[in-house]
Amino acid sequence: MTSKRQANFELLRIVAMLMIITLHYLVKGNIDMPCTENWTAVNFTARLIEAFCIVAVNCYVLLSGYFLVESEWKPGRVISLLCQILFYSLLIPVVMIAFGMLSWQDLSLYDWLGFALPIGTEHYWFATAYLFMYLFAPVLAAGVKQLEKRTLQIVIGIMLLFMSVGKSVLPVSFVTDHYGYDYGWFLCLFLIAAYLRMYGCRFLCSKRSGGLLYIGMGFCIFAASAAAVLLSDKADAFAYYADMPYTYNHIFCLLGAVGLFGVFARMKIREGRAAALIRRLSPYTFGIYLLHEHILIRYEWTDWMQIDRVRESLLFVPHMTGCVITVYLLGTLVDFVRVYLFRKVSVLFSGAGNRTGNGKRK
Repeated sequence: MTSKRQANFELLRIVAMLMIITLHYLVKGNIDMPCTENWTAVNFTARLIEAFCIVAVNCYVLLSGYFLVESEWKPGRVISLLCQILFYSLLIPVVMIAFGMLSWQDLSLYDWLGFALPIGTEHYWFATAYLFMYLFAPVLAAGVKQLEKRTLQIVIGIMLLFMSVGKSVLPVSFVTDHYGYDYGWFLCLFLIAAYLRMYGCRFLCSKRSGGLLYIGMGFCIFAASAAAVLLSDKADAFAYYADMPYTYNHIFCLLGAVGLFGVFARMKIREGRAAALIRRLSPYTFGIYLLHEHILIRYEWTDWMQIDRVRESLLFVPHMTGCVITVYLLGTLVDFVRVYLFRKVSVLFSGAGNRTGNGKRK
């Protein structure tokens, strides 16, 4: 590793966020409707796109685990994450009220408690799970380095058996299955990423093998869901299973994410303007998520972009592309402003601290 962020991995971070916005467009825009036996062209296309984008969250967490296992753990990073989350959770309602999009009467005390306590209330489920994973990171990193390779393989295997493999092959609902929306699954992904960092994977020795795994799993997700729909007439359990391949901890989704991760891990991006632009944009990806997934925005932005005009037409594909790029660019701009403000505040407090310290020495 060098002091610079590796452009290939930073590009994956950007691609993963574009995929996440795409998923939110399809699901919250009601284009990806529940499976039925009589699929329309729109539903067919939406489900296929979703099958190849559903790996995005796993990729994002794999990236974190891949680097956290070897990097220095910093308590200040926890504070930085909390401040970033609070910036969006508290400021967005204030801005919406200021612009007349809401009134103070529209929000109850309970709403404001949710804005002020976004981690405890899981205002952003991903942020909550990620923060807990980060808190566990130094413990996991130290443990991984002490374990023998075989022991680590067994630990990961057992975790996958309970968290992924079982729910993937048995068409029943498990009480402990949270579909990957929790920090327990993120800890499992951390260990997988740590293993890849320390020992690699023979199958992912080339971009081609990783790409084939990713593409193959994308089609498997789509096909498994379609098959479950067809079998639901014979057994009700399969109706439940129709959406299971589209959950983060399904084995197909995991393998697809590992495959896509392998593609970017083997990618070589020459130094130059492209690499510099990638490094410039990638730090703002988390802010994009916090902006468009705020509880006051997550079910509204697709309506603001008039998704209802293309909901029943394949024109949703170019409309989706434009919306995803727009959300990404606007989110990047807003987080750029946030970073600028945070730096100004940091300098202000640093200067005040220095003046206080000088005064004491006198």
